[in-house]
This record gives sequence, C-alpha cells and structure tokens, in this order.
Amino acid sequence: MWRSPVRTVVWRAKLLNRARLIYTVGAGSHRSCCGVSGRTWTKPSGFDTGLKTFNSLTKQKEPLILAREGVATWYSCGPTVYDHAHLGHACSYVRFDLLQRILSRMFGVTVIHAMVITDIDDKIIRRGWEENVSPTMIARLYEDEFKRDMLSLKVVPPVVYLRVTENVHHIISFIKGIIRNGHAYSTEEGDVYFDIQSIGDRYGKFMGAVDSQGEPGSSSKRDSRDFALWKRSKPEEPYWESPWGRGRPGWHIECSTIASYHWSSQLDIHSGGIDLAFPHHENEVAQSEAYHQCGQWAHYFLHSGHLHLKGSSEKMSKSLKNYITIKDFLQSYSVNEFRMFCLLTKYRSAIDYSDSSMVAACSSLGTISTFIHSAQAYMTGQLQCSPVQEAVLWDSLAETKSSVLTALADDFDTPRALSALMNMVYHGNRQLQPVSTSGGAARSPAVFGAMVRYLTDVLDVFGVDLLHSQQADLLSSGSRLQAVVEQLTHFRTEVRAFALGHLKDQTNGTPRKTGPPTDRALLLRACDSLRSDLAPLGVLIQDRGATSTWEITEGKQTQRGQRVHDKDQDRSS
Repeated sequence: MWRSPVRTVVWRAKLLNRARLIYTVGAGSHRSCCGVSGRTWTKPSGFDTGLKTFNSLTKQKEPLILAREGVATWYSCGPTVYDHAHLGHACSYVRFDLLQRILSRMFGVTVIHAMVITDIDDKIIRRGWEENVSPTMIARLYEDEFKRDMLSLKVVPPVVYLRVTENVHHIISFIKGIIRNGHAYSTEEGDVYFDIQSIGDRYGKFMGAVDSQGEPGSSSKRDSRDFALWKRSKPEEPYWESPWGRGRPGWHIECSTIASYHWSSQLDIHSGGIDLAFPHHENEVAQSEAYHQCGQWAHYFLHSGHLHLKGSSEKMSKSLKNYITIKDFLQSYSVNEFRMFCLLTKYRSAIDYSDSSMVAACSSLGTISTFIHSAQAYMTGQLQCSPVQEAVLWDSLAETKSSVLTALADDFDTPRALSALMNMVYHGNRQLQPVSTSGGAARSPAVFGAMVRYLTDVLDVFGVDLLHSQQADLLSSGSRLQAVVEQLTHFRTEVRAFALGHLKDQTNGTPRKTGPPTDRALLLRACDSLRSDLAPLGVLIQDRGATSTWEITEGKQTQRGQRVHDKDQDRSS
C-alpha cells in the first residue's frame, strides 16, 4: 500500500473495528458495505452546522453535519488543462468560492479544500501533437493561466493543488486495492476496468445510471458499463510502468485516489459542475467505496448549474466553441460585477449569460455603491437632508441581519440574502433625499455608519469589495488624482451654484442675484456635460441639493460603451 507506516496502522485498525460491516469480497458479490443497502444515504454523525444544503445523493436539502466540529473537508474537481478557462468555468468556481466564504466567514467553519489538476488526458495529448510540443508543456501553460484567472476573479485558492502526474504511484496502489477487494479486473491487452456487477444495486446513486450506456472501451469488458481504471498506452503517448504494463490512469480514478490520500475513507463535501454527476462522480463513488469497503465515502455532493449563452440550451464549453475566455470578459466588466452576477442566482441553478443579465448585476452594484457614497456624504456633512427616521433604519438593519443569515443557512441562498440587503439600501436611500438647507435639524450619522459597515462586511464575505477597489484605483492612478478631482468638483459646484442663482456674497454669506436665465441654462448644460463626460472615465459626480460630491468608480465601460449606473445620476438642470 502507498500509505506511510503510521497511516497504515491507523487504517488497519479502522478496518478491524468495522469487521462486521465489511463486504463479502468476490466476483459477483452483491452485498453492500458498512451495512448500507443499495443507494440509501445515511445521515452522518458529528457536528451540526445549523445549515441545510441540497445533496445530490438524496436530491433534497439535508442538514449539513461535519465529522469534526468547525472543520469541513472539501474536495473539488479541477480543470483539465488543455485550453483557456472560460466563463462557464469561472461561474462554477466563483459560485463554490462563495459557498466556502459563507461557510467560513458567516458560520465559523474552517474549510480545508483540495483540488486536483488533470494534467494528463487524451485532449492534452492531442493538443500537444497539434502544437508540436510535449503534453507536459501544454498542461503547465494552461494550469498557470487557470490559476491566474482564478486569482483575478478573487477565488480563494485551495489549501493545495494536486497534479495527476505527480500521484500516479498512488493511483496504481489504489487500483491494486480495488482488484484485491474483488471489484476490478485486468485484460490481456493491459487495461484495468471496474467491475460494475460486483457492487450490485449500489451503482446509480445520482441519476439511476444502472441502465445507462457505458463509456467506450475494450471488447474484453465484462459489462458495457465497466469503466477504465488503467488505460494501456498507445504509440507515442506518455506512459508509466505498472503491474498491467505501460499505461496511464483513467479519468475517474484520479479523483478517488487523490481525495482518499488526503481525507482517507470519509469526506465531508465533494463539489463540481452538474455535468460531472454522471459518469464522473458516480464512478468516483463506486470505486472509492469499493476500495475503502465503506458504505458512504463522501457525505455531500454539491453541483453547480451550467452557464448558458442567452437563447441557447447548450452549456458554454470548449468542445462547442461557444465560450468567452475569462481574460476577454474582464476587458468589459469588473470582477465585482461578475461576482454580483453569480450572486443573483442560486449556485445550483442554470444561469443565462447576456448583456441584459450583466446590466442587472451592474445596476444592483451601482445602487449599492450609490447608497454607500450617499451615506458617507451624509456622515461627513456634505449631504443635507430632512430629519432621519432613525428608529426605522435601526429596525431595518436588525431585520436585514436576521434575514441574511436565515437565507444563507438555507442552501446558501444568495439571491434571497441579496434581496434583503437591497431592501435595507432602499430604506436608507429614502432617508437620504437632498435638500437645499437642513435648517439645523438633528443628524443621525451613527445608524448610517452601522448600515454601511454591515453592508460592506457582507459584500466582503462575497468577495465584492467596493471601498478597497476604489482606494486601489486612486493609488494606482497617482497621489495627485484625488486633489485634482476635488478641485474640479469644487469649480463645477461654484459654476452650478451661479447658474442656479444660489451664489452667496463672500462678505456676509447672503444670496445675491446672478445673470439672465438664458445664461444660467447654458451653464447648467455645461455642468451636466462635464459630469457625463467624466463618468466613463471613472469619476462619478452627484449633485446633492446645493452641493456636489464625487467618487472614483472602477471606470470600466460596458460593451455598450456606457456605465450602467449613469442612469442613476441626479440631473442638475
């Protein structure tokens, strides 16, 4: 076996303690392991997180119970690195990143996440032939690009990335264990197949896959559904030496081996796109439980929905050539906007990508940004408004906190949580209507400070960081930018005040009359034009009664060449 001596002793002890629950090993044996019959899911014992999550093994929401208090072991299928990562990949990885952030930051669970990188595969070999380079070079090139893409999307990296090619010796040992337990066989040609019939009715946990067609393979297969654990090498293909001859691992065995190497016979959460449920995850479960001789290897399978181009029933994929690369997408939209796009639908729902769906995400983000800036303007005294109904806002904040937690505990329902946040923003904005003069009314900065702090904290959990991104933009643009915009806004405010007839005498502060109405109208139009011209450049000026405030936005233009939240600007004329 490939385990270290200490791990071997522990593993053997576990098997002895489970002796009464072990398979009756042998060809054609249909008895289920660990006393679990067929496809029955057993509620795990351990630490109840208080959350419920949709488990693909049961096709319903189940209480999320972890083996160890405050710790979740999590394994995910990573990319097959033969081409650029696209928006469909981004959607899946960002959605699971959201789940892990929520689990960690909102519910205090430490997530120990491992991800496999498939760096040897038919597609990688074929791409190497096409480019006339080694498969290793192809794999390293696109692996590095994938990792950069994930960082650009603010996806928290797993604790460890694991390559298949660096674990082939573990995979060979794992296959030998499955054969030894009577659940796999080798052929004269040098292939090794999993024996579906040896596990009886345990196959088909995800989609009733017992009657489905198997994958192509040797005519020596006992059952058409049997799948390859080891594939003999063809001429000019990479290979490793094994007891069955030169070859390389099958696709499914890599995940079972690597996940088992780190988490042994019990895994809390396994995630991946819904297209991986069958046959990939189905076969993972079959071979893992056959190897460990246990009734339930992974307790929860979480699957994300596909990303579709609007108007198409097909998922975005490399094979269909209907994809948008992550790098290209980020030329038109920001990371914050894409993460908001992902938040607006449940992680396991299919999602349509289009200009209109991105407009909705940008609009939500713009509404939140506008509220934060207005609240900050109010707290600093730049925004004058009528007396605030402070008690209403404190109640709204308390209700929002409760609603957000309830929504996220219910299968990570980010759309419902976001709806609660937007409702709080709506109540806040209603109280921030600008007036020319406050008349010395009492102010309530504390409640707006609390609302902004809570809102930005929750957005930070989601990986949406409005304040820091604005500050980063300021720093990257040079230290003088803020002073320039401040002076520019001050000049515009003076001109606008003159046009509106609000200019005050510098000596005694009393209003004095200005020029003719026609001249004032021309000046107002000039003020509006300046504001409109600066918006696409990332300078957002907002008129608030007799004064104006400004902020630096992310400055990216949509594909239509105009910021979505331009429409939210208050017109000065």
